[in-house]
Amino acid sequence: MTHKLSLIETEEQLEDIMSSPTPEVVKAMAELDGDLLILGVGGKMGPTLARLARRSIDKARIIGVSRFSTPGLQADLNQVGVETIPCDLLNEAALQKLPEVPNVVFMAGRKFGSTGNEALTWAMNTYLPGQIAEKYRNSRIVVFSTGNVYPLTPIAHGGATETHPVNPIGEYAQSCLGRERMFEHFSNRFGTPVVIIRLNYAIDLRYGILLDIAEKVYNAQAVDVTMGNVNVIWQGDANAVVLRALTHCQSPPLVLNLTGPETVSIRGLATRFAELFEKTPIFEGQEAGTALLSNASRCHQLFGYPRISLEQMVQWIAHWVRSGGPTLDKPTKFEVRDGKF
Repeated sequence: MTHKLSLIETEEQLEDIMSSPTPEVVKAMAELDGDLLILGVGGKMGPTLARLARRSIDKARIIGVSRFSTPGLQADLNQVGVETIPCDLLNEAALQKLPEVPNVVFMAGRKFGSTGNEALTWAMNTYLPGQIAEKYRNSRIVVFSTGNVYPLTPIAHGGATETHPVNPIGEYAQSCLGRERMFEHFSNRFGTPVVIIRLNYAIDLRYGILLDIAEKVYNAQAVDVTMGNVNVIWQGDANAVVLRALTHCQSPPLVLNLTGPETVSIRGLATRFAELFEKTPIFEGQEAGTALLSNASRCHQLFGYPRISLEQMVQWIAHWVRSGGPTLDKPTKFEVRDGKF
């Protein structure tokens, strides 16, 4: 099923599109034995991941764990057949009561607000992963990580591959590398099959780099082009890869960059949105020679290219902004080059 012709008018339509399973996702889910536990389901990507999993398989329980601080989210997931468990994962007693399941997706983490509260960031991003990796040593685990574990690389190099030396900038990114090392350690110790997903950046109509730029252009605000290039991927495509990755878990862990194939120009994006809005873009800064970029060729070889193109995302988001669609009001801060979030 493709959705490349019509514009998206409502959140309900958006959720339906992002949670529509492809035959490849259905096949991968059918190969799994047992239930699926999604830890940190309450974030930006978790709810649609849970819905996608639920629509992909009938025989397994899909269980979402979160504090469920967003009003109505728990009820919404229950309504579509996703079981939910309210839990503060940093509460060790509550964590140990979570059910044992053979398939785990670990999405919990902390980014924004890290500066000034570094201790909590390290607890969420490094200490907690160690606890999860030990508790679920007998499960297969797909771990959300980030391309921020890489250093800034020259634009002309096409982004860091999985073999590029990691060199995280700032404590947020350092703690994310800590997350990876915890899962790597316990995978090596117990033979736990793991896939580590280094994602940047997922796109939804309600958040993401494209929305950040579109809103600035639409509201005649300056677009900072210092971080001159980025990678992006439609959230629905990213979630599909995450579920399919459950069948590729291994020990030592398989590391995959997850993003789109293009090195996308921020100036070019702003110019395209300006054309669609019939406005004049305003720029500030000058493109640096380096940027936070990932090369996802290994992922594309395994799973194919994303179904939703960059231009399709641009068209959808331009319409969403013009029509006043709701947003999460969570800027990505993609412009940040010093790692302070």
